[in-house]
Amino acid sequence: MSETIFAPEGGWRVRILDLSGGAEDNIVEEVGGFPDLIQANAFARAYVRDSIERCRMPGLSAADILKAWFSFGEDAEVLEAGDQGWRSANELDDFAAHAATPMERDWRAFDPRRGGDEDDEA
Repeated sequence: MSETIFAPEGGWRVRILDLSGGAEDNIVEEVGGFPDLIQANAFARAYVRDSIERCRMPGLSAADILKAWFSFGEDAEVLEAGDQGWRSANELDDFAAHAATPMERDWRAFDPRRGGDEDDEA
């Protein structure tokens, strides 16, 4: 039987962590207002995927990419989601071994802070 998780008041939140240690408690920001856990998980996954891609340089091995990410990248965690929250540790090796497509990196598409779709307003 799977456990059901209800959204916290105000929606789900994703915490962005600076792995370089440049921020207090490594917390860069918390993004809130995700209407469901699926969107919060997708945002966190794409955010980390983008961060790893920014660490990818020609000639680096997957291990070197991860080393750079752990030194300079940003991680993301879905708060209050328990075992149903996405975890970067589950996919880091695959992310480092295989370059992402632009769609896999597009965390902005899931960001609840975006407001209305600009195309609709044009």
